[in-house]
Amino acid sequence: MELPSFDDHSIDQFVASVCEGDIGAFEVIVRTYERQLRAWLVTHSRPGIDVDEVAQRTFIAAYSGIKQYQLGTKFSSWLFTIARFQLQSEVTRLRRLADYHSKFAPDLIQEFVVQPNEDSLSLWEVRLENLRDCLKQLGKSLQKYVEWRYEEQMSIAQIAAASGRSNPAIKKQFWLIRQKLSLCIQERMSRSQR
Repeated sequence: MELPSFDDHSIDQFVASVCEGDIGAFEVIVRTYERQLRAWLVTHSRPGIDVDEVAQRTFIAAYSGIKQYQLGTKFSSWLFTIARFQLQSEVTRLRRLADYHSKFAPDLIQEFVVQPNEDSLSLWEVRLENLRDCLKQLGKSLQKYVEWRYEEQMSIAQIAAASGRSNPAIKKQFWLIRQKLSLCIQERMSRSQR
């Protein structure tokens, strides 16, 4: 079923309804713009970009920020500006992911391609025991972050909310925790080899 086309004035009426709490009005907005938005994203995206994901994030951001839209201006321009920023964010995220994999993939592959034998298995057991000891040395506050992330499987955003800190602060905290644990394990391993 094809929806009737709406002019900017009609869309503004739906936006006003959404601002008043009518979620159904936002569905009309989504259905009005989803084909145009996806087409625009397809023509402006690089290979590997999940257009549907970016479109979905665009509509979520638009819904979350609908009160920032100024009635009487062009809604489609506002929506496509959000889409452009969402697309840029996705490109940046994929670029960082590719950089990470290009930097660390060879080391990881080398580490896991080696066939396990008795010596390597006992070495991993020693490293695991050292990790347990190093975790105990972290202190209660840092141990809580590790517990949240790895035992309770909480996301970075959930940990940030639970601790009252920002996502970047939590990411940095985990980087520091990993650094501490790595150094601790290396020191213990070198002491045991003496």
